[in-house]
Amino acid sequence: MLLVRHGQASFGADDYDVLSPAGWEQGRILGRYLAARGVRPTTLVRGGLRRHRETLEAICETAGWTQPAVEDPRWDEFDHLAVVAAHPEFAASDDLDRRGFQAIFEAATAAWIAGTLTGHETFAAFGERARAALADAAASAGPGAEVVVVTSGGVIAAVAAALLETELPPGDPAIGRLWNRFNTVCVNTGMTRVVVGRTGARLLTFNEHAHLEGEHLTYR
Repeated sequence: MLLVRHGQASFGADDYDVLSPAGWEQGRILGRYLAARGVRPTTLVRGGLRRHRETLEAICETAGWTQPAVEDPRWDEFDHLAVVAAHPEFAASDDLDRRGFQAIFEAATAAWIAGTLTGHETFAAFGERARAALADAAASAGPGAEVVVVTSGGVIAAVAAALLETELPPGDPAIGRLWNRFNTVCVNTGMTRVVVGRTGARLLTFNEHAHLEGEHLTYR
């Protein structure tokens, strides 16, 4: 399974859930990269967000993939804008740039993991749906399949953390700390590889981005 984070979205725009021009180009670059390496997925899966759909469209455009994708909203990101907006530091800030937003984002998600920000999907529930989405995608594809999933950084981080800490429940503080470390370094169109065998799913690589360089490498 190849888990792909979406391309750069439209930070600061009226609708964040739209790829920026850079995000479209990141998807096309990845499509060419995968085609050159002979990647021919048997199954395509994406979350239900527009940035997931547009990223997969950009990848398919240059990779030459034509099969329809399965849409599964369990691969959607947690509502990070609502979580950030609920943090006191956000209400006291005006005209945040990317760096300022990132600082508040990290403080807000830490509170969300700790359970002190309420009224949203809990961190534990988020982790549980990420695990279930991974398991179901692998099971539905079957043995010998190659699955490409377009999703979000937070979901990929949740999957990676869960695969490294298999004995811990989704809401455990250790899972939260590991998730946060993964989530803050996810790049747009970065790839994470998971191999599924007789003993279950295992993390093979995390956040590959050899296809990106210079201005095309973005985190937000």
